[in-house]
Amino acid sequence: MTFAFAARPGFSILSRLLAAVLGGYALASAVAVLLAAVLPIPRAEAVLAGMQWSFVAHVLVAIWAFSPVALARMWGLLLSVTAVVLVAAWAFARPALGG
Repeated sequence: MTFAFAARPGFSILSRLLAAVLGGYALASAVAVLLAAVLPIPRAEAVLAGMQWSFVAHVLVAIWAFSPVALARMWGLLLSVTAVVLVAAWAFARPALGG
């Protein structure tokens, strides 16, 4: 990143912390909704399985956020994967909602 605030030492840590907490939460929520919509098991079990896998997704994002990857690449991949999972969750959950 070539921004002026990117040169500050605390920016990288703050950005990675926000990616781990907020980005991990966003991806975990999207994964939970997607799995609850697509798993071919009873609804209550699908929701439970989605929630359990969401913890795995959140932990993986938290670990990856502090890996030696460029900040721009990390945020870009995190936001794009979250967007793709959200769109897939919306597409699969829409017929189940009757609309």
